[in-house]
Amino acid sequence: MSATAATTLGDRPGALDPLPGDCPVRLLRGLEDGRPSIDLASHLELWGALEGAAAPGLLAEVEASGLIGRGGAGFPAAAKWRALGTGRRPVVVANGAEGEPASAKDAVLLARTPHLVLDGATAAAAALGACRVVAYVPEHLVPGVRRAVAERARHGLDPVPIEVVGAPSAFLAGQEAAVVSALNGGPPMPTFQGLVPIRRRGVQGRPTLVHNVETLAHLALVARFGAAWFRQVGTERAPGTVLLTVSGRSPSPVVIETPLGSRAGEVLGLSNEEATQYAGALVGGYGGTWVPIEAMVDLELSPEGARRHDAVLGPGVVVLLGKRTCPLAEVARVVRFLEAQSAGQCGPCIHGVAGLAATLGALAWAPATLRRGPEELVELASLVEGRGACRHPDGVARFVTSACEVFADEVARHLRTGLCPLAAAPGTLPLPRPLARPAGVAW
Repeated sequence: MSATAATTLGDRPGALDPLPGDCPVRLLRGLEDGRPSIDLASHLELWGALEGAAAPGLLAEVEASGLIGRGGAGFPAAAKWRALGTGRRPVVVANGAEGEPASAKDAVLLARTPHLVLDGATAAAAALGACRVVAYVPEHLVPGVRRAVAERARHGLDPVPIEVVGAPSAFLAGQEAAVVSALNGGPPMPTFQGLVPIRRRGVQGRPTLVHNVETLAHLALVARFGAAWFRQVGTERAPGTVLLTVSGRSPSPVVIETPLGSRAGEVLGLSNEEATQYAGALVGGYGGTWVPIEAMVDLELSPEGARRHDAVLGPGVVVLLGKRTCPLAEVARVVRFLEAQSAGQCGPCIHGVAGLAATLGALAWAPATLRRGPEELVELASLVEGRGACRHPDGVARFVTSACEVFADEVARHLRTGLCPLAAAPGTLPLPRPLARPAGVAW
């Protein structure tokens, strides 16, 4: 990995020392090698207190910063704030559910530097006059986050007490409507909201602001240092740094931080020559897009840079798929997982995603049974896209159609020669048990 993507810094300033705005490491600052996590005392030493950060002018500062959400949709943070309904005090939710199996960046923040996330939630709550703050985090991280919240409570740091609620391990658990449904006592899956958006009537019928935990960590720094500081790295339309979970470049997935707009080849330490070792690259996770490996080297890591390749940066997932795998078998395993994770609320999920899973499985392991080859997949995907009750079918369709394009040679080979010898090998793309071997994350 390049220096711009380093996850730690060796020198820690005192609490009053400002962080240089052009520093490429912000959220992961202070995580020296071997340091398991940053407790409250170390957090205050690194960043200082959040005093005065929640003034009424914070909304204007957030808007000027250009901060966009880091949960996947890339929605402007200030626009979410302005869309909140009036008349009732809102609820602020720190969303760390992270159901995407190929992502680990939210877990890294919650496990290793939780106070930056909690600072952001408290700053937003104070600026908006919130009546309730909820940290929605994976079950296995609940004890650690609760300890951090209790430590803050002993020091009186959070005027609105922070509740910690466990999120189930499910792909759709982090979708905004699913979060609100779960906090209202319903199933943790997307629900039809009707004409009234969550930001006007969400948790307990109150206006609700749901921010990804990485977004809130950035917000904590905007509150401390201001919009001009935040904009010193990144692009004009996508300022700041971003956390990426990178798989396939090293034995285990790693979480790195880099300024938005960085060139992928430089961040990953990937030359044109080294790129020939890989079959393709996945950008944006399992609702994202496969990109030809030669294009990945020069891809700009920003929403606009990803769009130039018909991709989405999404939750910051980058996967490099090695050539010692069968790409079609890898994709088929993931789509089978995505089928099982469906909300099951509409035809595109119940029938469309299931059809894609079955057809991909045939292409990977029984290509002779396909009568029309990849055309069946493309046609199915076109019938699914844009017709679902939530965005899950759209993401699956994008994942499948881009795979058919990037791995077109493999598709043709399967259809011509039958089952490839690599198709029976264990999968390498990260999936939860029992669908695949567990993938460790280098924390």
